[in-house]
Amino acid sequence: MKTTTLLFIFFISLTVSAQEEIKEALPYYEMPQVSEKYTAGSTAARMIDGLGFRYYWATNGLKDKDLSYEPGNRVRSSAQIIDHIYDLSKVIVNAATKTVNDRTVAVKEELSFEEKRGQTLRNFEKASKIIGKSADLSEFTIVFKSEKGTNTYPFWNNINGPIADAIWHSGQVALLRRASGNPFNGKANVFTGRVSN
Repeated sequence: MKTTTLLFIFFISLTVSAQEEIKEALPYYEMPQVSEKYTAGSTAARMIDGLGFRYYWATNGLKDKDLSYEPGNRVRSSAQIIDHIYDLSKVIVNAATKTVNDRTVAVKEELSFEEKRGQTLRNFEKASKIIGKSADLSEFTIVFKSEKGTNTYPFWNNINGPIADAIWHSGQVALLRRASGNPFNGKANVFTGRVSN
């Protein structure tokens, strides 16, 4: 009877754990399905999805030694680069949600690496879904508010600015993790956006 009870508790805990894992699953393990139409919105969204997929795999399974790894004195650590990508993801999603990037308010966030990684991926996903449905990308301006005033930039700047920059930095994280002895999963194919078995 005692063995049966212990087995029952074990299987219940496995089930609950599996359900929590499914509920908390992060986007971009694989790329979402492609749009049936090529539009400005679907193309821009696909760029963000490509970024999300690369970021997911560049950051998946990072250990403390990877996060703190610095190849030289004047080079950011992976953790510092991930902080920067997180900030870029906020600019990207703020453009999609038409939210001002208010630099007059100092916000100090204390997030763990996993929390930051998850929020970054969710920011990419949210921005992609909103932008992908749009017929007019000109509505997604980037607005920065500072003590000196407010500056507004067209969506073009989102492409060559935060989106391209975050792709660039995701590559840096992939390179640094390889240098620290923990290369990313080679089964993640950035061309197809799929993970092979």
